[in-house]
Amino acid sequence: MGIEQRLPAYVTSKLQPAINWARKFSLFQYPFVTACCGMEYMSVSCGRYDIARFGAEIPRFSPRQSDLLFVVGTVNHKLAPFLRRVWEQMADPKWVIAFGVCASTGGFYDNYATVQGIDKIIPVDVYIPGCPPRPEQVLDGLMKLQKKIEGEPFEKYYRQNPPLELEEKP
Repeated sequence: MGIEQRLPAYVTSKLQPAINWARKFSLFQYPFVTACCGMEYMSVSCGRYDIARFGAEIPRFSPRQSDLLFVVGTVNHKLAPFLRRVWEQMADPKWVIAFGVCASTGGFYDNYATVQGIDKIIPVDVYIPGCPPRPEQVLDGLMKLQKKIEGEPFEKYYRQNPPLELEEKP
């Protein structure tokens, strides 16, 4: 007699934890790489660190197919409107990770051309410090984002985008 014989015919659970669990392990990332941190970003996808075990394996190169925006490197004022447009094209729910000190605070570029932190352009969920950040830090930031996703209410996005009501024809 196997375990499948002892299981009930149905399982009751709450919908919100199940949806958040699915979101947590299916992050479709969009890399917005502008500078030298791109090498560290690529190293996280290699076999030694393997970002795939966190559900963020394949980068999407269309913002409409992604829900996690990795802003990797320095963002200048000329590039800021394009970053904002990419973020606006992403479907809800969407999350942003500031990768490295240049994306987080402008880094050592304290001048008129560099944005002093991308949080002046778009909202940021997780900041990863370092110049460049180590792959372990990136994985730690990804785990912090997963904990944040796990605790988010599902209704937050449902109320913003309610389902379409179809009118019945007489």
